[in-house]
Formats: sequence, C-alpha cells, structure tokens
Amino acid sequence: MASTTKPIQKILDSTRIASLSKFVRRPPIDPQTPIQGKPRNPESNAFKEYAKREGVRLQKALNAITHGKNIFVYHNVRTKQVVYSLTRYLEKNNVLNQMVYHGKKTVPAEVRRDMWVPYYSVHFSDSKLGLRAYQMLREFSMQRQLAPPKEMITVTEEFLAAKRPKGPVEAELYDRMNRKRVGNTMEKKERARALMDQKATSVADIAAVLSIQKEEIANGLLSRDGSRGYLTRKARQRRREALHQEQERAKENAARIGVLEGYLSKRSGEDVKIGEVESDYPETAETVKILWHDVHDAHYAEAWDSSIQHGKLERTRNSIIPGEARLANPDLIADNEFKEQKE
Repeated sequence: MASTTKPIQKILDSTRIASLSKFVRRPPIDPQTPIQGKPRNPESNAFKEYAKREGVRLQKALNAITHGKNIFVYHNVRTKQVVYSLTRYLEKNNVLNQMVYHGKKTVPAEVRRDMWVPYYSVHFSDSKLGLRAYQMLREFSMQRQLAPPKEMITVTEEFLAAKRPKGPVEAELYDRMNRKRVGNTMEKKERARALMDQKATSVADIAAVLSIQKEEIANGLLSRDGSRGYLTRKARQRRREALHQEQERAKENAARIGVLEGYLSKRSGEDVKIGEVESDYPETAETVKILWHDVHDAHYAEAWDSSIQHGKLERTRNSIIPGEARLANPDLIADNEFKEQKE
C-alpha cells in the first residue's frame, strides 16, 4: 500500500507578502468572474481596473493582520528628513503627506526612490502599543516643525564653524561677516534646513515615546476597553455598528487571503499559510525590539530602557538600484527593505 505524504506547511510573513507587486498588486482573477454584470475579457479596461482595485483590497487585507505591530522608518540621505510607515513598503503619498512646507523647494514635486533608505524599525507585541507610538511620533515631528524650540533655529558658534571655509582668507572674511549673527535667528533657508533635519530628533522621539508607554502600561493602557466613562444609548449603538463592520471586514479579508494561500499552495506544491511570524515580535508588552540600519544612530538618544532589544538590519542595495518590479509601480518608493541581520 502506497503511503501518502502530507504537504509541508510553509508560513509566509504577511508584511513581506504585502510588499510584493507580482501577486498582490496584480492578483490572479478567474476570467469567469462577473464584472459589471458579466464576465469580461482579461484584456479589457474593465477587467484591468477590477484587478487593480482587487489588488488594493488584498494589500489592505494583508496589512490588517499585523496592523500597528510594526513601525518602519525611512530617512532622506540628502535632506535628512524622516517619515514613518505602518507598512514595510513606502508609497509616494505617504511621504508627501508627512512633509511640511518650509519654503521654496522644501517639498519636492517628484519623490526620488534613490533618496529614501531604511533608518530603523520598531516592533511591538500588541498593535495598540504600535498605533499609540506611531501617533505620538507623528505629533512630535509635526509640532517640532511648526513650532520649533528657539534653540533649534538660533545661530550658534558650532553652526557657523560647520559652514566656515577652509581657506584662511575666506575663513577670515566669513568670520568678519557672520560674527554678529551669534544668538540671532537663522535665515530662512538655514532655518528650513535645520527643521528638515530630523535624524537625531527622531531617535530621541522614539526613546521618549517608549518611556511614556512604559508608564501608560503600568497605569493599565492595555487593560482598558476603549471607553471613557458613561456612554449614551446612541454612543453604544454606534459602537456596536462599528464592531459589526469590523467583523465583516475581517471575514472579507480572511476570504481574500484564503484565495491567495490556495494560489500560492498550488504553485509551490506546499501548504502555504500567510500570517505573522511570532519570532519577529517581543514576547511581553514591556519589551520592544528596534532594528537599526546603523547601530551608532542609537546614540542620538540620551538613554534607553533595559527592556528594549536592539538589533541590526541587513544592508541591501534595493534603495540605490531599483528593480524592474518597483519601476512598474510609480507610486512605490521602497519595498521589502527591512530584514533583520542574523548573527
């Protein structure tokens, strides 16, 4: 009697699958699927538009699995601007929405792919903690740029020394012209440069956010049910409707992911499951994992709590040399960049 072998089960990380453009952004669709009342030719505009929208829905379904558990941070190698993302990939609209206008040419008309590289990533055990940290990071960044502290935009000796020419004649002339500027507010272009440089302040922000969250966890942040005080009848009704809609979306997302799992299993010959890889996340709420592209950037913060785990990101050249898959999607700036370096 011939023995039947059970297919090997393979678990794929949903955050990495969501960044693939081949299967997610153009998912396989049965040609017999009714579109606008009847099956359509795969070469028709209606079928292509349906495939495009279905790809967006599938991408959102994959992101919903670990939504809030990860924060991926990119920085601009020229201006040192920093943007935050809840997804492993970075899109043009996400970059532009986080940029503040500080003057002419401070917000580019076109976002260049080779300028945005991984900075660090933060991983939480609970999605509520990640969403709370993401909110505070965005608020701190916006507040600092719109209402900067005086010392951040004030001319200092160190600021002038960094721009002093190397030639003795030019340096003497430079000192004579700028000596009286010490203690005054920077000029418009200099002020814009100073406010756009967020590399150091971003690290200080995440250290402060994690310190604040540790106190919030001790005060019962994760034990709360989200309600504050007494809820009126209409408020309870709206809450029930929101929970019902959330459950319906979860069912739709599970159905779409199930179709993708079946397609990948058929292609690979293995039992493919898509979910979250538990080893990528800390075991307790008090523990947070931070992966750095350059570990020395962690010194921008004055101190780190002992419960924070630090690691390294694998260095890749994808940001400098874009591949064909990324060029096929003009809205995608970076994807699948954050990989932990194994010892």
